[in-house]
Amino acid sequence: MSKPTEDEKVFTHEIRVGWADCDPAQIAYTGRIPYFALEAIDAWWDAKVGDDWFRMNIDKGYGTPFVHLSVDFRSPVTPRHRLQCQVRLMRLGDSSIRFSVEGYQDGTLCFEGQFVEVFVDAKTHLTKIKAPDFVREKVAHLALDA
Repeated sequence: MSKPTEDEKVFTHEIRVGWADCDPAQIAYTGRIPYFALEAIDAWWDAKVGDDWFRMNIDKGYGTPFVHLSVDFRSPVTPRHRLQCQVRLMRLGDSSIRFSVEGYQDGTLCFEGQFVEVFVDAKTHLTKIKAPDFVREKVAHLALDA
């Protein structure tokens, strides 16, 4: 579930953390945290551009594979509360896009990360391309470095 926020530059995507997401310590598996962040970024694309990753690759002819991920863990993620993932567009470059994602539960910062995607031709995923003009028109004003 995604919700608009008062600040147009902050996109919040809500995730229900379930029992199956957890390890024997009763907290989310470490590998689920980047997954939650990527789910939130995919929801951002859909809300802000109108295309999720599937439609980009299959219908629009471009992809955005990740070239960098980094996540810092601050507090355990559990099934007790909904996870609010706040996505911010940090920078839209010529052929790359950088996001920050912060995950909160019950007001507590659980993780924060940086995620960089590069625009590529969907046919080969080997050829870097410039960010499509229609993408730039829809989201450039949201970049925090703008």
